[in-house]
Amino acid sequence: MSKTYSTANEKETAILVAVADQHTSAMQLEEHLEELAFLVSTSGAETVSTFTQNLSKPDIRTYVGKGKLDDIIAYVKSRDIDIVVFDDDLSPSQVRNLETLLECKILDRSLLILNIFSIRAKSSQSRTQVELAQYEYLLPRLTRMWDHLSKQKGGIGMRGPGETELETDRRIVRDKISVLKKKLIKIDKQAFVQRKNRQRMVRVALVGYTNVGKSTIMRVLSKSDVFAENKLFATVDSTVRKVVINQIPFLLTDTVGFIRKLPHGLIESFKSTLDEIREADILLHIVDVSHPFFEDQYEIVNKTLAEIDSAEKPTLVVFNKIDKYTKEHKLTQEEALLHFKEMHLSRENEQTVFISATEKQNMSEFRNLLYEFAEERFYTIFPNYLKNDLY
Repeated sequence: MSKTYSTANEKETAILVAVADQHTSAMQLEEHLEELAFLVSTSGAETVSTFTQNLSKPDIRTYVGKGKLDDIIAYVKSRDIDIVVFDDDLSPSQVRNLETLLECKILDRSLLILNIFSIRAKSSQSRTQVELAQYEYLLPRLTRMWDHLSKQKGGIGMRGPGETELETDRRIVRDKISVLKKKLIKIDKQAFVQRKNRQRMVRVALVGYTNVGKSTIMRVLSKSDVFAENKLFATVDSTVRKVVINQIPFLLTDTVGFIRKLPHGLIESFKSTLDEIREADILLHIVDVSHPFFEDQYEIVNKTLAEIDSAEKPTLVVFNKIDKYTKEHKLTQEEALLHFKEMHLSRENEQTVFISATEKQNMSEFRNLLYEFAEERFYTIFPNYLKNDLY
């Protein structure tokens, strides 16, 4: 199965490759590829075609089977493709085999995400976190950098230089990882002090899948100029703003978005950033209700929150982009709200609200619910305050 995209700009060209098992539907596979194409676009390249194959599991040597690989090789060489992107993580041997056969850049999903994070990271903390994740990703894959040595003729004595060069490179990378980890410990201590200084404030964290509108909601609530863009991982650095609703002040933090198959190295490296979520009093779980697989995204975020021990926090689920859903499905806002409320509340105990941050729809209800959450926490921290004593 292949799908062709048109390309107008002179960018690096990419094709996408994915393997679907028996548990993956055709619609899910299409959505996975659309997300992968969005990642490629965010990185600055252009997707021109996709290749998929149904397998119980990826081929241990080349990810796809021989017949499909032959099709990919023919396409890459006939179209002079720059990059082939795989929707799963590849082993070092798979990368080595594929580079030899395809003779172009090979990227797997994790490396693509790491590349976007390196572009988006602005602060010293996030740049260090991304650099550490990149080196940890690189370390087991260093062997492919020196494959040219194995092609030299000779027997005795020829193994030494290659091994020496490779081991030297590994040692350099290990040393770099050690330095970055020490640097992050220092940064984490500084971040901990900053968070500790904010302990006497109610802390609210925006969480959700990437590109669901967290930064837009942050900008609307805080009335500040927070960067928002229709690209994946527009926010990598945590942004904190003070917000006051009905005389109740709280700190609102915009955090990095989650995604399907988020690289484990990134979760480890971004520990201090994720601590903003761990230490928050309240979570605003933002969901893009217009996305065809928003329920899958909702579950992925909940699973990630459980991994960082934050699943049990007081949570307001904010279904965003209701305007896009009503337009696409030709429903009134009332019909859409009724449908979603019945569907979600029938299986969840969390409080929910349905809004459009860009169109300012239903923002009053959202603010009122957020106020109730913040007020309850505020008077837990300051039980002796009277409302008229706040200012």
